[in-house]
Amino acid sequence: MIEAATVRFVPARVNPIVRATDLGSVQVLKHGDRYLLTDAFGDIHPDSRGLGLYHGDTRQVSCAVLRVGGLRPVLLQASVGGNFRGSIQMTNPSADRNPDAKVHPLDDVSGRTVGIARQRLIGAEGMQERVRIGNHAERELTIPVELALAADLADIFEVRGYPRTGRGRLLPVAIGERAVTFRYDGLDDVQRLVHLTFSEAPAEVEGVAAETGPTAEHPDEGAAVRLHWTVTLAPGQERDLSWTTWSSTRVAPDAAHDTAIGPDDLAALFPRPPRVDADEGVAAYRAWERGTTTVVSDHELFNLVIKRSVADLRLLVNEGPGPEQRYIAAGVPWFTTLFGRDSLITAIQSLAVRPQVAVETLTVLAAFQAQVMDPWRDAEPGKILHELRTGEMAGTGELPHTPYYGSVDSTPLWLILLGLTFDWTGDRALVERLWPNALAALDWIDRYGDRDGDGFVEYERRSERGLVNQGWKDSSDAIRDRHGRELRAPIALAEVQGYVFDAKRRMAGLARMRGDEAMAIRLEAEAETLRQRFEAAFWVEDQRFYAMALDGEKRQADAIGSNAGQCLWTGIASPERARDVVARLLRPEMFSGWGIRTYAADQPGYNPIGYHTGTVWPHDTSLIAAGFKRYGYDDGSNQLASQMLDAAQRFPDYRLPELFCGFDYGDATTPVPYPVACSPQAWAAGSSFLFLETMLGLRAHADRGELELLHPHLPDWLGKVTLTDLRVGGASVDLLFHRWRGTTSAEVLRKVGDLAVTVRL
Repeated sequence: MIEAATVRFVPARVNPIVRATDLGSVQVLKHGDRYLLTDAFGDIHPDSRGLGLYHGDTRQVSCAVLRVGGLRPVLLQASVGGNFRGSIQMTNPSADRNPDAKVHPLDDVSGRTVGIARQRLIGAEGMQERVRIGNHAERELTIPVELALAADLADIFEVRGYPRTGRGRLLPVAIGERAVTFRYDGLDDVQRLVHLTFSEAPAEVEGVAAETGPTAEHPDEGAAVRLHWTVTLAPGQERDLSWTTWSSTRVAPDAAHDTAIGPDDLAALFPRPPRVDADEGVAAYRAWERGTTTVVSDHELFNLVIKRSVADLRLLVNEGPGPEQRYIAAGVPWFTTLFGRDSLITAIQSLAVRPQVAVETLTVLAAFQAQVMDPWRDAEPGKILHELRTGEMAGTGELPHTPYYGSVDSTPLWLILLGLTFDWTGDRALVERLWPNALAALDWIDRYGDRDGDGFVEYERRSERGLVNQGWKDSSDAIRDRHGRELRAPIALAEVQGYVFDAKRRMAGLARMRGDEAMAIRLEAEAETLRQRFEAAFWVEDQRFYAMALDGEKRQADAIGSNAGQCLWTGIASPERARDVVARLLRPEMFSGWGIRTYAADQPGYNPIGYHTGTVWPHDTSLIAAGFKRYGYDDGSNQLASQMLDAAQRFPDYRLPELFCGFDYGDATTPVPYPVACSPQAWAAGSSFLFLETMLGLRAHADRGELELLHPHLPDWLGKVTLTDLRVGGASVDLLFHRWRGTTSAEVLRKVGDLAVTVRL
């Protein structure tokens, strides 16, 4: 029990200078809405990669640097285990290599004789960390241990570098006998608290007055407090130091409570720590794996890519924001929240192996479907959200993300997912429950999406803090003509017309299933009219390619970009012109050797490190590969899948990142990372499943109890693939695909329920 007399306060640190450091790869752990990013040593130091412990949209711990014997340990191995727990093995620097060290536990013995294990576990309520120090020397050692800590409680947009005109108050740090609490009064009148409770009281806790920023040599200069312990170990002895980190909020009290200590204040400053149990995470991942189709092949590295993708989708699961709601967050660290477009495409990619993701995504996005006009949030009735935020900057109205609706493609993608989900589940009750949302989405397309009545869906932001470009290529320089000139809104994107085309055709099918033949005929006619208008307006004859977009005066953005490839995925492109599109996309200017570039390399404005002007995005390539397959270009589809899956095997942990640089395959032995890409990222993880679905030709018709295998075609490096518990409606099936002398065969190993499997070679 902490008594008021034992509590003291030290000044909190303001946000230190953020500067990039070079301290190894980023380690990611996540469970629920809590996630941790550290360097390879397990340390958090303020830098451009956004290291920290986060809860939702708030960074809670901004500095946590461990020193043993006064020095940074030597890294031996780091493992993230089951995504929610990680282990880092280290040792001490050798004394003979550090003769100038001010403090060293081995002042008369050379060699590395101290074992240091740093283990972290994240649960729904908090994080637990344990440092185990072992003495492998032949004599007793007395080892000083130091932990430097800070909590800036910054909004994720602030961490990303968004400017603010003002900020709340970091209050003095409260220090108890075995506890430390950081506090911040936000401009949204919420006090955010970060609590740490230690297994044993530190010998000393000192406040840090320096105002310098972190550097590679001194990454703890962003600290607010330093805690010191002294560990004495006999030969062969080990000792643990552990602490639990968690958070709470309350209405911000007045300034008189900054250092006030009453019974209520003690309870708020030093609450009882939560129990952080590994069993919670283990059970969650086991349940996830049981509910996901098992994929095993004769290619071990491909198996590791699939296994990583399954685990990453579970890692990215967020609970809420409402009761009994959950969804796949877009990516760590910058987009660990609900995104319309990202969540929908991820659900589409993973539908064959885990249809529950699609049902959950449809449901949570329907709950936030716009009901009224709100220009500040770019909201219009029937529109599906772009991004939801719950941090301080959203709460104060500095951002329109409560939620923000500036996405031109989320609404038709929601309709596509609804149609595909019915194909795989045959769930009529789901369609009936969401039918009012579908009608509202269709109405948005015609009433608000088509701004000038020309039959195309365009975007133009209304919010002063909104996105200029509102397709998936949403950076300001993404949409260009062949001379490199950027387009001005309103803009009609090529791929969005394809999304609308596909959405209306799928909704026609659902309307017919519900007995509304008149609506089905109308939607089919509208889709066909859109297809014809698209061919007339977007085709660039001298390029033999589709324009990226049209501007408000219907001028073509006729640069060569990957947009046209997604038009193959939705089926809006004519078969005659599809041949030209496929050929152009496979030329070296567009195909880097790893994947399809967003922008051709022989054009003004190309930049292999530009976010949407030359980089490669795995999800984009996966949709394009599916488009190749749709038009019968199986070899080209397999080429894209093969090279992207090869890229995955060259990234750490077999994990595809959000994007990577567009340098040629021959210029580097591995794909070149993009410096601030999210990893893990949802639709990058989902790409592996869509590549697999495309290669195997999986097409479900749950309403009539059929699984169609449309000319399955394994690439030459993949001999066998087995799917276990592939679900179509209420039935399930185990399938073996086998490649022999250039031909792929399919065999039903087990079947439960009424399901016909049809192979079309």
